[in-house]
Amino acid sequence: MHNINILVDSVIRVDLSSGQRKAASLPQVYEALVADEVNSFPALRPHQRHAWHAFLAQLGAMAMHKAGVGEPPGDAGAWGGLLRGLTGAEWPGDEPWRLVVDDVAAPAFMQPPAGSGDGAKDYKPDATTPDKLDMLVTSKNHDLKMAIGLDAGADDWIFALVSLQTMAGYDGAGNHGIARMNGGLGNRPGFSIAPSERVGAHIRRDIMALASGFIPKGAPSDAASTLLWTRAWDGGKAEALTLGRLNPLCIEVCRRIRLRRSDEGEGLRAIRATSKGARIEAKAQKGVTGDPWTPVNRKEGKSLTLSEGGFTYKRVVDYLTGADWELPALCKATDSERGSPDTMRLVARAMARGQGKTEGYYERVIPVRKKMQTAMMGGAGDRDELGAIADGRIVEVGKVQRILSHAIQVFAAGGNSDGLSAEHRRLAQPWLNKLDEIVDAGFFDALQTELEADDPDERKRIRNEWLMNGADGVIDHARDTLRDAQDALPCAAIRRYKAQVRSDGMFEGRIRGAAAGLPFLFAQERGDNDDDND
Repeated sequence: MHNINILVDSVIRVDLSSGQRKAASLPQVYEALVADEVNSFPALRPHQRHAWHAFLAQLGAMAMHKAGVGEPPGDAGAWGGLLRGLTGAEWPGDEPWRLVVDDVAAPAFMQPPAGSGDGAKDYKPDATTPDKLDMLVTSKNHDLKMAIGLDAGADDWIFALVSLQTMAGYDGAGNHGIARMNGGLGNRPGFSIAPSERVGAHIRRDIMALASGFIPKGAPSDAASTLLWTRAWDGGKAEALTLGRLNPLCIEVCRRIRLRRSDEGEGLRAIRATSKGARIEAKAQKGVTGDPWTPVNRKEGKSLTLSEGGFTYKRVVDYLTGADWELPALCKATDSERGSPDTMRLVARAMARGQGKTEGYYERVIPVRKKMQTAMMGGAGDRDELGAIADGRIVEVGKVQRILSHAIQVFAAGGNSDGLSAEHRRLAQPWLNKLDEIVDAGFFDALQTELEADDPDERKRIRNEWLMNGADGVIDHARDTLRDAQDALPCAAIRRYKAQVRSDGMFEGRIRGAAAGLPFLFAQERGDNDDDND
């Protein structure tokens, strides 16, 4: 493992569509991805998916752009030449692609060199396993336990290095974060569209989109401006780089890390040196760095930091249609995609970070049919139409949730609607969350069905059936949730019947009420015309 060169040595485990598991070099990985033969990388942990995806896409796009290649090559030999073209003739021993390089003044893979050999004294023992090396929120004993990778392979270390160097935030004095996030407790989300959920199809699409139009003419393409781990760094504040002098797809390194041979045998360990400032000085940008996967809040002038709870339907609707949000470059259709009738996938990934802990890894894939693609990627008018339909549905779900909450609180209070308290609201909240999860699961499919209907009356019918159809409408699920809550919540036996009757009556009365309910759904049982739903 000590002399591994990832351009040559087959060390990255890949599960192929043929059912075979094999180890591959980095160029062989690209060959398999372009051929769409990759099912998964078995050593890749879920929270590392976007880091690895972005690394491969950035690296592949910059290599193609520098060589003037218009299509991703289909064989490993060509990929090896493209990747070596990024590092040039300065390192004939392929040092930037080796996991261990003893000379601290020479680069190693994702490991920046010191200015001279004297810099070796700055490094102290750090991690003995790759999971302990990984970024802050997964190196603590919270969601994922630390130091469990005692039988780690080379690819475990590769993925941990990529995750740390391209995704980490602030981790105490001397351990600064990346430029592509808003603040030390931010995160770098992945938000893009893909032709399928296949790993290779997504990678190939993003490489093509980035190589063909993202890098401006004249952008620096030397190794020091593209692969920041090839550039000497002693950790001083004066060494901070500025984004304007780097390739827009440059691959960051935010920590001074070096891998060494393990004292126990054939394994590896990491040593670490601190820095007095961030590698890239971008604090004022608040994460607005042109990252092609990150939405930007134009009103607040900062990039998206996903918080606990993840990519809920309400948040995704806001990102897609909200006036304050600008979608990232890779969430917009390419020329070939605009003319295709195929369903795309919206892929959203992020690790939410708190103060020294993880707040969860979130991933969501949403099939996006052609009409919604046109709406979310078109002009303001298209997005407004999509937003109006989505917001209308969210408002109506909100009405049902408020009525459900009131009904559950009345039951929890034993049927006494005048004695409701904060404790009763607390008891109701998990049941509202349950209903929200049910709505979330089918929200975008149902939304697109309404969007695709051209006739206003047909749209009304589709909406009303989504709200209530006697089986799986929002109100139908709310009624089921109310019954489940009544069965589960504590209530004195002597008051249970009264509480249930009053709770049911509260729900049915309010849901039909003109002031806060959805009376148009019950027009037929009142003998009214069903033309007042607007």
